[in-house]
Amino acid sequence: MNAPTFEIRSAHAADILIVEAVGEIDLATAPRLGEAIDATTDTTKRVVVNLSEVSFLDSSALNALVHARRGLAERAIAFRVVAPSDRVVRRVFEITHLVDELNVVGSLDEALD
Repeated sequence: MNAPTFEIRSAHAADILIVEAVGEIDLATAPRLGEAIDATTDTTKRVVVNLSEVSFLDSSALNALVHARRGLAERAIAFRVVAPSDRVVRRVFEITHLVDELNVVGSLDEALD
């Protein structure tokens, strides 16, 4: 059986870095997510992590996101996570009470606003 496909895409919109993850974020793939976020330059004002196409995430993914948010906060860079309310991934943030800490929003438009 093949492992699920995991992909990270990064793009800039003005002074915002958008990191999109696709697939499952777990112990094997969470470091790649962290590296993509850590690649933020000091000219970036906000990092948006779009999880709209993520089907699963575990505690290692949550740890990577919390660690990234704290590192960016030290650099005065805002952080938002997109997790649509109709997806199971959003429920993980709700159960772990990380919606506020990670600035979880429901759509990419909301994150860019």
